[in-house]
Amino acid sequence: MRSRFAPDWRLTVRMLTVVFLLGLVFVAFVAVLIALLKSVVVVVVIAVGVLAAQYWFSDRIALFAMRAHEVTPQEQPELHGAVDRLCALADMPKPQVAVSDMDLPNAFATGRNADHAVICVTTGLLRRLEPGELDGVLAHELSHVAHRDVAVITVASFLGVLAGLVVRFAFYSQLFGRDSRDQNTALLLTAVMAVSVVVYGLSFLLIRALSRYRELAADRSAAELTGRPSDLASALVKVSGTIARIPTEDLRTARALNAFFFSPALKEGSALATVFSTHPSLQRRLDALAEISAGMGLRA
Repeated sequence: MRSRFAPDWRLTVRMLTVVFLLGLVFVAFVAVLIALLKSVVVVVVIAVGVLAAQYWFSDRIALFAMRAHEVTPQEQPELHGAVDRLCALADMPKPQVAVSDMDLPNAFATGRNADHAVICVTTGLLRRLEPGELDGVLAHELSHVAHRDVAVITVASFLGVLAGLVVRFAFYSQLFGRDSRDQNTALLLTAVMAVSVVVYGLSFLLIRALSRYRELAADRSAAELTGRPSDLASALVKVSGTIARIPTEDLRTARALNAFFFSPALKEGSALATVFSTHPSLQRRLDALAEISAGMGLRA
């Protein structure tokens, strides 16, 4: 999609690389499964159906999961006004706008393309942020739409879903299968589970690495579009500092969409935990925004 968001070739290369590597892993995975267990074709068909539903209806699924609903300009004039200004500034189509009635301050973008995109914010975010900070968050989410990385993450997640289904299939076949006492069958199903676990681990790490970079890319694009990196940094600090005070029920509801959020609905863990995180650390994002701010000052 053409827009005034600067093309991010580093993000594009990373997305293509991850999709290519996952494609190779997927082909090898299916070949091994067919060789080991012919009946796994049923699982593959089910997984493809899950992917198709996730891809075509990702916006509806996400809104349902967050108990969100689309709002009109009459219902949320300030929110729509901010999205209108940013879309005009970015020269891109306006996505649907939705609000989730949750105290958790956060936002996300979803949808398979610009024509079927939705930007959703929570009432907790609207209550806590100043207009400039809200602009930074909305610009961040619009960047995800413009760069199509939401659709890429959705498709890339398919291999992990497939591997997880196969692990369950093999596990329950061992427990309840007619031939569960047959040693050859048990070894076969154990091999299937082992291959599936390895594939799931590889896809998990590749997707997490892409997810962390795309958040930094969206921060950079939002800061450049609005020209106010400090507002985005302030929004990050506010949102991250509020997580500990959010009701547990809201956090449980939100964690299923953690990879798509502006800020993770989780407390930051150890340095090792960042390898498995969907987002860079708060300090990493603030440092990157400080560099952008310094660069803008030099250019000025």
